[in-house]
Amino acid sequence: MKSLFKNILIAFIIFLVIASIFSLTQEIPNNKAEKISFSQLAEQINDGRVKRVLIKGNKLNIELKNGRKEVAYKEVESSFTQSLKNYGISPEKIKEIEIDIKEESNLNFWLGVVIPFLLPTIIILIFFWMMLKGARHGQTQVFSFGKTRARLFTPETQKEKVTFDDVANLKEAKEELQEIVEFLKDPKKFIKLGAKIPKGVLLIGAPGTGKTLLARAVANEASVPFFAVSGSEFIELFVGVGSSRIRDLFRTAKKHTPCLVFIDEIESIGRQRGHGIGGGYEEREQTLNQLLSEMDGFEPNNGIIVLAATNQPSVLDPALLRPGRFDRRIILDEPDIKAREEILKIHTRNKKLAKNVNLKEIAERTPGFTGADLANLTNEAALLAAKRNKKQITQDELRECIEKILLGPERKSHILSKKEKEIAAYHEAGHALVNASLSHTDPVHKVSIISRGKAAGYTLKLPEEDKHLRTKSEFIDELAVLLGGYVAEELVFNELTTGASSDLEIASNLARKLVTQYGMSKLGPITYGRFYHSQFLDQEYAIEKNYSEKVATQIDEEVKKLIDSAYNTAKKILTRRRRTLNKLAKILIEKETIERKEFMKIVGRRKIKI
Repeated sequence: MKSLFKNILIAFIIFLVIASIFSLTQEIPNNKAEKISFSQLAEQINDGRVKRVLIKGNKLNIELKNGRKEVAYKEVESSFTQSLKNYGISPEKIKEIEIDIKEESNLNFWLGVVIPFLLPTIIILIFFWMMLKGARHGQTQVFSFGKTRARLFTPETQKEKVTFDDVANLKEAKEELQEIVEFLKDPKKFIKLGAKIPKGVLLIGAPGTGKTLLARAVANEASVPFFAVSGSEFIELFVGVGSSRIRDLFRTAKKHTPCLVFIDEIESIGRQRGHGIGGGYEEREQTLNQLLSEMDGFEPNNGIIVLAATNQPSVLDPALLRPGRFDRRIILDEPDIKAREEILKIHTRNKKLAKNVNLKEIAERTPGFTGADLANLTNEAALLAAKRNKKQITQDELRECIEKILLGPERKSHILSKKEKEIAAYHEAGHALVNASLSHTDPVHKVSIISRGKAAGYTLKLPEEDKHLRTKSEFIDELAVLLGGYVAEELVFNELTTGASSDLEIASNLARKLVTQYGMSKLGPITYGRFYHSQFLDQEYAIEKNYSEKVATQIDEEVKKLIDSAYNTAKKILTRRRRTLNKLAKILIEKETIERKEFMKIVGRRKIKI
């Protein structure tokens, strides 16, 4: 785009130059001068009407005695007086007029004669020069095609230096990486004892847990050059380009040793070999082969430590993970409640917070949030406060942005009718009341019928502490809560709507997992079907059905039993507590939102044993 704009600008400038040159060759016409023939001029001289004649080349500017001006042209071969004599004008008549001669300048000759021939030649030469310049540029790009795309950061060039103090949580990961820092600072300390520092460190964690941030912190702590590149930058259409870039990356890194090389999203080039189209000749596999050779081949790369990040460790090639290449694997977990509070403190350093802001409460309300999510939360809160013309960020902005991130922005234009609003109120009240009545559920923090995302309303439940394991009792109660809205609609209106479709889908998938994967049914501790589960991307794919049709029928029966049991549980609770259900729904219709304290006053702490 820039090249096109540049060419258009050059063409426009050339056009202006040509127009200016030709405008100089053209004289400004004199509208008052009348053009006459030379014979008419001779008659006027003979009659004594001509006062003055200005000769300019073969052009004659004539001024009559009555003040009138005319223009005539003489023959090029003869002089003005000779031409008059040829027309029979006597010398005495010629002497009566004033004759002035003005020589034609050389500029007019060049502009009028030489340049019209020379200018096209110059333009053609410029055109060919531009073509050759473009060809040279393209040739340069061809030669740099196999060069590394890694960006070099040095301690002097980095504007914002990230250190371990800027990375909250990840205590164990920082301790592991501290050895790398110490080796880069003082390698003799380790070499004297015969120790070898790991050649590669693989950072494994969910997106947003701070893998890239931690790699930058290691480079800054050690004060060494830092090469950063994404795994996808090695892959090109042509076979051999990726391996060439790998070679160039390590060749360049050797010139800056000791240094760090950070490869983000290494699964782009590090997937298991032999599974792609083209087998071992596939471009990605050739790139991986070269990386394996550079990390631990015939020529050791002393002083170069490779850091890599991935959220899909299960797909990496075993040769990449063996000792001598990526010797260490560091797991980056999602932050717990204390770590989330520390992360919030880091991301609010440069933000103006109100004095009543309680970051601990925000940390409690954000289970499952990564460092990137919390950074986004504080930024969204700052934007919302600025939008409301506030000078400080308050607790309200932070709370509201949690719901915005979890459920989506408020859809104020999505206005429900009176009947739809009533259905939504009973639906959400049903979820919340069933949740509050069971023993193995998370406490309700908020119930609302304000539309967010695709939902007409929502019930916000948050755990009191971080959980890594879940019990069967918790899953069973969760199924009942999911069916609470469905049952409430059926009890109150004797009619069902599409509002429960998402709840039914989630409940059905959960019930099937209890039977086929978790061994929490009468079919026993057996997993049915083979699944590929991505630990850090929360994705699951069924690979193979390894059971008979008879077992499939039994699975369906067990799933139905779980759903029916949850339905009966929700129905018993809502039937027994119908007055409380009506009260919750009425308040929701009036206020649209019920916060935790008000909700607990209405429903109390009564638990129903089913």
